[in-house]
Amino acid sequence: MSKKAANGNGAYPKPSSKPFGQDGKALQGVRILDFTHVQSGPTCTQLLAWFGADVIKVERPGVGDITRGQLVDVKGADSLYFTMLNHNKRSITIDSKHPQGMRVLNALIKSCDVLVENFAPGALDRMGLTWDYIHKLNPRMIVASVKGFGPGPYEDCKVYENVAQCAGGSASTTGFRDGPPLVTGAQIGDSGTGLHLALGIVSALYQRIRTGRGQKVLCAMQDGVLNLSRVKLRDQQRLKHGPLTEYSQYGEGIPFGDATPRAGNDSGGGQPGRILKCKGAPEDPNAYIYFITQAPVWGEICDIIGEPTWKTDPEFATPKARLPKLNQIFARIEQWTMTMTKFEVMNACNAVDIPVGPILSMKEIAEEKSLRDTGTVVEVDHPTRGKYLTVGNPIKMSDSISEVKRSPLLGEHTDEILSDVLGFKAAEIAEIKNSGALSAPEKKEKAA
Repeated sequence: MSKKAANGNGAYPKPSSKPFGQDGKALQGVRILDFTHVQSGPTCTQLLAWFGADVIKVERPGVGDITRGQLVDVKGADSLYFTMLNHNKRSITIDSKHPQGMRVLNALIKSCDVLVENFAPGALDRMGLTWDYIHKLNPRMIVASVKGFGPGPYEDCKVYENVAQCAGGSASTTGFRDGPPLVTGAQIGDSGTGLHLALGIVSALYQRIRTGRGQKVLCAMQDGVLNLSRVKLRDQQRLKHGPLTEYSQYGEGIPFGDATPRAGNDSGGGQPGRILKCKGAPEDPNAYIYFITQAPVWGEICDIIGEPTWKTDPEFATPKARLPKLNQIFARIEQWTMTMTKFEVMNACNAVDIPVGPILSMKEIAEEKSLRDTGTVVEVDHPTRGKYLTVGNPIKMSDSISEVKRSPLLGEHTDEILSDVLGFKAAEIAEIKNSGALSAPEKKEKAA
């Protein structure tokens, strides 16, 4: 590597003398203007906040992010939908249609590094916040957007989680062959795209060190889902050269069509795998384990299930010979797994390097001590709803230690943002607040 820094601005700084984890966070000093709502955008900005960015969430006075009031479980408190996606942020309420509201927004644009939004197509422009307008106020501003589709025939369409899963190729390849397409419980459209956008933002910030200017960052939900479904696009191309031999239907003698089929619980990596019953199934809906018949440990699999002759039998000894018999093989393995709990199966298999994974319920995950210890699952205290569980930062860094702070109340940090961030004097703050630009309009009383 060159002795000069990768950003071209001279030598690397001298290594910090402070202990690892005690010299600030990775994005300390970065300020985010957060125009996001619901899930895809908030996922992105929450991740940036966990890494130390100052995320200022702009919300509509009196209303805020719509998810504050969706799927409410504690009356009078923000919903879990909102609280679990907006940790470590500050909230300011602004009426963008009010002149004084635009005064505050302009000041924020000038003082922030990144603007993140996931409005409907064209909404930011209709607010007057076009790229040219923003870039003129702050040439270093990075404007990052989540949209449903990229440029093309559908770019003006609204998109939600399940729509993205369908348009991105996930649903058509999920489920069983004789059933309808299925969406997955993982939010690969919303949260998945938010994760992609966070990477784009960090990359743009790094490039800005070299160029001195901001840029636009776009992540389309369709694109994000497709990126996560890439192995199915791989299989689409393999179909031109013959059947997909690791799919169950090959062994069942069922012809393939012209598109990647649904494959049930077959492994997508070329090593045959299935979800098998364990002791307690099917009465216990999660008493199952995922079992992979990995070729290097085929001998260990034969021994552990009590079929040692399969190691040398030409009908079973090679991966190619086993492909047409996967149903028979997994049925025999399931006879063995049903004699034990999923955790007992896991322990037995791990001892001989057979790859398996228990089907963990959300209850089991919530109660798993190791996930609490690593900060993957965190308990947070909230002033109106009390204690609740949330997902912590899934990315662990040794010198940027994440902490999960509660989500903000609506407009909770308005005053401190106006004074500490934007530097408005007391008289200016009073003027702005008295104008009504930061509060919900008073409801008119109905005539008697």
